[in-house]
Amino acid sequence: MSKVTLQKVLPNEIEKRSFEIISQELGDKNLDRENEPVIKRVIHTTADFDYADTLCFSEHAVTRAVEIFRQGAVLVTDTKMAFSGVNKSALQKLRGEIHCFMSDEDVALAAKQQGTTRAVASMNKASTLSGNLIFAVGNAPTALVRLYELITEGKIHPKLVIGVPVGFVNVVESKELIMSSGVPYIVARGRKGGSNVAAAIVNALLYQAMGRML
Repeated sequence: MSKVTLQKVLPNEIEKRSFEIISQELGDKNLDRENEPVIKRVIHTTADFDYADTLCFSEHAVTRAVEIFRQGAVLVTDTKMAFSGVNKSALQKLRGEIHCFMSDEDVALAAKQQGTTRAVASMNKASTLSGNLIFAVGNAPTALVRLYELITEGKIHPKLVIGVPVGFVNVVESKELIMSSGVPYIVARGRKGGSNVAAAIVNALLYQAMGRML
């Protein structure tokens, strides 16, 4: 067995060193400066450099989202995992709130009665919320499809949709629908994504809203 050499990095320096490595490995790849902190945060979370190419942003989505978070956002996630991954301390300091309705009894009942997924029922429930709505969808393409329907029907007007579900069935298509909806978006084009990616994007925006770039 060959000798393994470990880097000597203090615990509070690990994240900084990780971002240095990401920058080094990206090399001279040209990232949009506005979107760069979000892209690097997602790469940091996933160790997947494909996101440098597949993350898509509507015009000035990051700048506008940062301002919304500074005003106090109402964030809705489609999974408890994404909910858990969001930095609650940062969100609370910015007077924001976060919801995930997937496990609610009324959502489960509505899904059963209407023959839909819980993700669809949870988006219907979220459409009754007021305030600066931001959606972070990392798992359920049906949630994105329902959001698209609610948007086109004029029943909901999100300030931002983060569309990064992962999988094979209607995943690519649901993301394309959101990109055509006319609302600001951050989307991971293709099959890749996940609740961890959704939370990473939210956290990147929160940190910028608090004056921290990475």
